[in-house]
Amino acid sequence: MGPPGAVVQDISSVNYPFENMLSNHVKELVQGVIEGETRVLAASTTMEEIFKGTKEFKEEVFEKVQFELNQLGLLMYNANVKQLVDMLGHGNFSYLGQKTQQEAANQAKIDVAVAKMKGEIGAKESAKGHGLKQGQGNKEEIKVKAEVKVYKTQRDAKVAAANAELANKAWWTREAKVVEVEAAKVVALREAELQRNVEIMNAQTRTEKLKAEFVEIL
Repeated sequence: MGPPGAVVQDISSVNYPFENMLSNHVKELVQGVIEGETRVLAASTTMEEIFKGTKEFKEEVFEKVQFELNQLGLLMYNANVKQLVDMLGHGNFSYLGQKTQQEAANQAKIDVAVAKMKGEIGAKESAKGHGLKQGQGNKEEIKVKAEVKVYKTQRDAKVAAANAELANKAWWTREAKVVEVEAAKVVALREAELQRNVEIMNAQTRTEKLKAEFVEIL
């Protein structure tokens, strides 16, 4: 008769174009087919399968009922299993509903926890990545500073070498000027000496000439 404690309520709503022409016997026969096939199907299905697969259960009921109605030359063109409810004193469907709600709530909590955990992991990874980037940035900064320091050292060395070269050139320039001045002095002194000697010789010549003229007068 199906899982204990369960009953199918309002299982069908079968409309027939010529319903007024059908006899009560046919109505009872159809009702019996519907209830019988529903009970047989329910007996081979667990409560949880019926609860979770309500749509599939309904479709299978319709299929089996229509198969039996075909034997009577009848067509079920509009039918619906309205509601599956517990029998009085039983709470199977109610329990399954609460269980499903609880499972959904638990799953929601799990999803929230997983999302939160992923968020925290993502934040840590982001922070780690930021730390790595910051560390790389610090390394790059240190590298640049070291290169700048080397450049400054090389520049200072070149400046010092240039200054030394300029100083050396200045010294040589001064020395050259000193030598030039000294040479000029030597030349001037030599010229002065030569000029003095010439004047002395001229003076001696004039003196000798005057002496000779004086002797002639006497």
